[in-house]
Amino acid sequence: MPSPEETNGFHARWAAALTELELDVAEAEASLNADHLATRTTPWQAPTDLGPLPAELRTRAETLLARQMEVARQVTEAARLSRRHARAVQAMRANGPARPVYVDMAG
Repeated sequence: MPSPEETNGFHARWAAALTELELDVAEAEASLNADHLATRTTPWQAPTDLGPLPAELRTRAETLLARQMEVARQVTEAARLSRRHARAVQAMRANGPARPVYVDMAG
């Protein structure tokens, strides 16, 4: 059984890791909702010193996972929509330049 110091250390490291992931998810959510790119400059790296997840952080971790899954679903949908729009634009370009159309309203 881990000592109280180890338990507190596990808890603090897990809480910090979850906070970092929550900030990343919030940034991704904001990016999806505001049509701007996320600004993270360094890729996330999994901490190697976490130890077992403290039981009292389980609900927080599960909630975070659900948010991550929802953001992943939204990103997938946005990518699908973007590809669809790109194909439509490409199809319009394939028909050549637009020609002006004039309608004689006077007679």
